[in-house]
Amino acid sequence: MKLSDIRFDTYYPYAALTERLQALVEAFPHLLRLESIGKSYEGRDVWLVTATRFETGPDIEKPAYWCDGNIHATEVSASSACLYILHYLATHYGTDPDVTRALDSRAFYVVPRVNPDGAELYFSDKPRFLRSSVRPYPYDEEPIEGLRIEDVDGDGRILNMRIPDPNGPWKIHPEHPRLMVRREPTETGGTYYRILPEGILENWDGFTLTVQRNKEGLDLNRNFPAHWRQEHQQRGAGPFPGSEPEVHNLLQFISNHPNITGGLTFHTYGGVLLRPYGTQADDTMPAEDLWVFQTIGKKGAELTGYPHVSVYHDFRYHPNEVITGVWDDWMYDHLGLFAWTVEIWSPQRQAGITEGFSPDTKPGQYRFIEWYRDHPLEEDIKMLEWSDANLGGKGYVAWRPFQHPQLGAVEIGGWDVQYAFRNPPPQFLEKEIAPFAHWVVWNALLSPLLQVHSATAEPLGEGAYRVQLVVDNVGWLPTYISKKALEKQVCRPLVAEIELPEGVVLEVGKPRTEVEQLEGKAYKASAPYGWTADATRERTKVEWVVRGPAGVNVKLTARHDRAGVVRAQVTLPAF
Repeated sequence: MKLSDIRFDTYYPYAALTERLQALVEAFPHLLRLESIGKSYEGRDVWLVTATRFETGPDIEKPAYWCDGNIHATEVSASSACLYILHYLATHYGTDPDVTRALDSRAFYVVPRVNPDGAELYFSDKPRFLRSSVRPYPYDEEPIEGLRIEDVDGDGRILNMRIPDPNGPWKIHPEHPRLMVRREPTETGGTYYRILPEGILENWDGFTLTVQRNKEGLDLNRNFPAHWRQEHQQRGAGPFPGSEPEVHNLLQFISNHPNITGGLTFHTYGGVLLRPYGTQADDTMPAEDLWVFQTIGKKGAELTGYPHVSVYHDFRYHPNEVITGVWDDWMYDHLGLFAWTVEIWSPQRQAGITEGFSPDTKPGQYRFIEWYRDHPLEEDIKMLEWSDANLGGKGYVAWRPFQHPQLGAVEIGGWDVQYAFRNPPPQFLEKEIAPFAHWVVWNALLSPLLQVHSATAEPLGEGAYRVQLVVDNVGWLPTYISKKALEKQVCRPLVAEIELPEGVVLEVGKPRTEVEQLEGKAYKASAPYGWTADATRERTKVEWVVRGPAGVNVKLTARHDRAGVVRAQVTLPAF
């Protein structure tokens, strides 16, 4: 397969995605490595690509940034975003200074498809649209009654059915007959409809209409340990935290790679950058961490055009409910890492609906969730006009008569949500996902990074030497990353080591010693005033006294789980 076969105007099922990942790695073996981090429920490999310039050191000795996507079955553009990032990194190394610096000094861990089983159903000839995993949960039983959602007219799409019903809550808009609008609260005397997804009714009694729940009721992004709750509190959470193999794969890899300094997960849809918490207000977070989240989000909005908001304040599905057991809360609350959820694609913004959907959105103004409960009719018309002008009749499908096997005469049409909402239509895909490559590189370059400031050996007389190692954190973030990490005590201090050759003895100091955490530049004021004092809190000095013959070499190492490893060698000079 050629690199030109990797396109970003289409979506790839598992085998095709695997081939393209393999092609990338084969083309750039000095920058990319492919491995499986575990199996899915149905036994598919879950692929992870490590991106770094291996000649400058192993990935585990460098600060690393995490990206993943497609934990939810239908959100396949999340895989495309991850594939795009890998392609961008590999093809821009050596020409883009930021990419080159990032791959030389940092690493990236990218999992394009966390949940391959669910995605395969999306790509099947008769697609089924699950939320997440294909494992039956909480019961391994098929539903016995209600509407089974499926493509009843055989056109390859699952649209809506509008059914005449004098007690229906919907009516046809008089000027835009394709649009369905709400019936007024006290209205009578018109023609009204009930709207349901396409499907077949099982064991129908002729009167009551219900919609079946999928027997595969898991939501993998409710199965992470942070704030996890049982099924009666959080639907789809699984029997215990990390119970599902797809989630366990991520928990194990990330926990085994303490060099990860932050990350993001791609989802759809909404056109928004989401940050923790999902469970509590901003004022419960250390103020310094909130400031960092806001700084990162502001840059993300600048690069992508997406607003950045808190899940708790701006993205709850109900004002009295919270979402728990999610990946980004686990990353931040348990590991102290700045983690983001990206919701790709906003058809509303494409249609020119900007209130709450633009990057200058302020906290408390984001309307994505609220928009679906209530918005002006004029915005429905804007959406329809945008679809007509840009989607060639594939977005909002004209209603057409259909003789339903149980309901009789109905009409099928309306929004094709899977085409127009769930993922960007293919012709919009590359433009939508491309900016995230820049934000990912920028995020990676924020990480702490150790650098040797100086390494010396000073003679003290009588064969004794003072050996000194001075190390700087040249990154923007402190070595510990966040105040939450300090609070949870999840980050080991910097470790300095001295390795002595035969004939040299250590007289003062320890062969291995823990030093303090090093600050970065994250908490500097926006302008230097008279009270500014830039103390060297990003620098540390370690000293030893050794005794031995002149001319031999002493090896020094400084390492930090999140800031990398640096090495130096000093020669004991002659007196």
